[in-house]
Amino acid sequence: MADTIEITDSHCHLDFPDFEGELPQVVGRAVAAGVTRMVTICTRLRHEPRVRAIAEAHAPVFYAAATHPMSAAEEPLASVEELEALARHPKFVGIGESGLDYHYTAESKDIQRESLLVHIEAARRTGLPLIIHARDADEDMARILAAEHRAGAFSCVMHCFSSGRALAEAALDLGFYLSMSGIAAFPRSQELRDIFAAAPVERILVETDSPYLAPPPHRGKRNEPAHVVHTARVGAEIFGLEYADFAARTQANFDRLFTKAARWERAA
Repeated sequence: MADTIEITDSHCHLDFPDFEGELPQVVGRAVAAGVTRMVTICTRLRHEPRVRAIAEAHAPVFYAAATHPMSAAEEPLASVEELEALARHPKFVGIGESGLDYHYTAESKDIQRESLLVHIEAARRTGLPLIIHARDADEDMARILAAEHRAGAFSCVMHCFSSGRALAEAALDLGFYLSMSGIAAFPRSQELRDIFAAAPVERILVETDSPYLAPPPHRGKRNEPAHVVHTARVGAEIFGLEYADFAARTQANFDRLFTKAARWERAA
């Protein structure tokens, strides 16, 4: 492990059925690949206990929780107080993923926006980063994030960023981070790679969003945290850096944004 370049998978879903019965092996493969930390994301708050249990059982795993925008119409509206209570757990490191999805669930856009505002306020109060899902909602997302940031600052990462240049620039102007998933490694994603290339490398994270979006050479198969190294190697190419340098920069970026996870690492 001493000779393995360290990297963090800033967003995965280890509680999904795709990994049932295999978690020790999945986490073990990630660690062997140099993945020092994984943030597993709870997308429905009623599932928080099982996601928390995964983080408690595996030393490299941290977690975050929220109501996913695609579930906003099906789940009870979260409260700020509920999220604040969850955030007291030592391995709970982010508020998310929340956001807007007008691609699959445009009919629930009103409740999605209401839910998003709750999660933004929870991020403000806890000081934890907001983890944003945005799909086909660039204009509304940019407007809401800018207005809310003016009303009271909060930190944020645009998870699995695959939106347009305007939203990328709006997020970066607010001091937010862009997270690179396997989509950035797909052959037809040159436009997205160009958007990342125009961003400061100090604002870039990497993730798998596993079990989805496996990068080449695993495209079309189940994704898992170990595969974040393939996306990170593409990231290094985008920024014209050696892989070790890019990995170190994304590690520092993660520490800067996910300060609670960084403190845990130092305490350990």
